[in-house]
Amino acid sequence: MTRRVFYSFHYIPDNWRASQVRNIGAVDGNQAATDNDWETVKRGGNAAIERWIDGQMSGRCCTVVLIGSDTAKRKWIDYEIHKSWNSKKGVVGIHIHNLKDATQSQSGKGSNPFGYISMQRGNASLSSIVKTYDPPYSDSKLAYDYIKQNLSAWIEEAVQIRNAY
Repeated sequence: MTRRVFYSFHYIPDNWRASQVRNIGAVDGNQAATDNDWETVKRGGNAAIERWIDGQMSGRCCTVVLIGSDTAKRKWIDYEIHKSWNSKKGVVGIHIHNLKDATQSQSGKGSNPFGYISMQRGNASLSSIVKTYDPPYSDSKLAYDYIKQNLSAWIEEAVQIRNAY
């Protein structure tokens, strides 16, 4: 069964890396916004951005946070994580720093964004529940292949974790 997922990522530095993961084909991902579409949404202010994100998440079972060097603590990434978790969607993180961008460059490994989000119960962070994966290869092709081989299983696991919580 093909799962429908929402991809969350920091657009400017990571859109090229994110497109590689989105094009794996193991899951049905949300349609990417073009630069022009995103600029139009942003002009509508915070409420318009929230409506756009909420619409993109509709009908999705899981949010895949593609973690680049500056993903953690970004306002809209945090919103997407909160919205997903509170909507009972699976949530999983994948480090994408070793994938090459359009200039054939890799980036530094970013912090786990779930470590900055507190659970409603107690003082634990969401990182105590949500799993993140960091491909064990510095070679971009090997990192990509590792993500491709495991993406579906990671999503299934994230959905099961959320259903159990």
